[in-house]
Amino acid sequence: MKTLNSMKPPGLASKLKRKREEGKGKKKKKRGNKEKSKVVDIREPYNMLEDDHNEGEEGSEIEDVEFHSDEEDIGINGQTAYEDSTHLSFFDLHLQHSLSKEEIDCKSNVKFSWETPAIGMKNCKWIGTGKNIMEDLDINSCHGLKEKLSEHWMDVYKTSGGKDMSSPKQSIFFSLCSSYRDILYCNKRPFYLKGLEDASIMDAYIMHSLNHVFRTRDSVKKNDAKLTKLKEYTESDKFRDQGFTRPKVLILLPLASIMYRVVKRLIHLTPSAYKVNVEHKDRFTTKFGSEEDTGDIENVDESENSKAHKSSKASDFQMLFGGNNEDDFMIGIKFTRKTIKLFSDFHTSDIIIASALCLVNKIEEAGINKEKDVDFLSSIEVLIIDHADVISMQNWSHVHTVIEHLNRLPSKQPGTDVMRIRPWYILL
Repeated sequence: MKTLNSMKPPGLASKLKRKREEGKGKKKKKRGNKEKSKVVDIREPYNMLEDDHNEGEEGSEIEDVEFHSDEEDIGINGQTAYEDSTHLSFFDLHLQHSLSKEEIDCKSNVKFSWETPAIGMKNCKWIGTGKNIMEDLDINSCHGLKEKLSEHWMDVYKTSGGKDMSSPKQSIFFSLCSSYRDILYCNKRPFYLKGLEDASIMDAYIMHSLNHVFRTRDSVKKNDAKLTKLKEYTESDKFRDQGFTRPKVLILLPLASIMYRVVKRLIHLTPSAYKVNVEHKDRFTTKFGSEEDTGDIENVDESENSKAHKSSKASDFQMLFGGNNEDDFMIGIKFTRKTIKLFSDFHTSDIIIASALCLVNKIEEAGINKEKDVDFLSSIEVLIIDHADVISMQNWSHVHTVIEHLNRLPSKQPGTDVMRIRPWYILL
């Protein structure tokens, strides 16, 4: 059984569809003038993306690159070429929505109000709160996914000969992720069960995480470009696009060997344009890989589920603990213009992958030593807990502790421009 808990307002998907239809004619008229729009060079003010354009190998020349997002150009007057309301994605709707008093009041008393059969899974069903969102989901497309990510995802499956992308199960799960619903999914086949992992679910949440990170970066860069067109700084909520710190995605996993698999897959699913260089991949393989993990870190076609060595232990035990079974680990991953930086500083990472135990240790250290802090947890927008069955056999109370410390006011002055911080962080 799968359960779905959503605090989002009803009809977001239908609202999106209606706005797209209303804006169809408007887009056609404006498209004719698109060629006249002027793309401006970005001269960024100080913000959390300031070093994304200052990277490069030693001896290489770094050129100014014009920013051109997948969705729109920057107009000559600082406005977008298309009206924002005509092409709002689930990402935009999610970040622009403000919880009403009614939604807040009923948060502690939610009840499951609908259920529907789980397509592609026998004897399973989805149940959820509020409006039945399954009625509005388009399972035949990766709606809301950036074009480059979508094309690369399709290419990965075509190259590997897989057909999972056409399965209703994966399509529905990704659609639910991209709609920013709170999801409890209880039918994922664990990799230690006969060595067959349900990788399609892992791929879906990785793509959702990448999409959230890249769309956030697009939003910041577009607003930077607009602000450079203004003679005076304007105090407007439309430029509030950041948190106190840069990390936006937190993934909790039980073992370092599982983290190693997730990071390898994340790198493989990242389009080539974003990973011209992967920093510290040898260090990553040495520290978290096992003796059997050899070759290119991106070569995910190698046997991840190789047969376990002869042992008196049960086969599932060997598969689960056969690799690096360290349960105190943490790594930051940062995406710049053409580079994936592993082992980046936690405060300036985009994605943090860690064990709950490691985070609890850092929380306790920060409580004792005032020079240390866990402010990198102050602006998390996507939380993923995978292999929860294994974590529950470790210490589930650590998960509660981590969640309690998410999105708290930072203990130190953040380096972000306060006028760019989203309102819900400041009003905590």
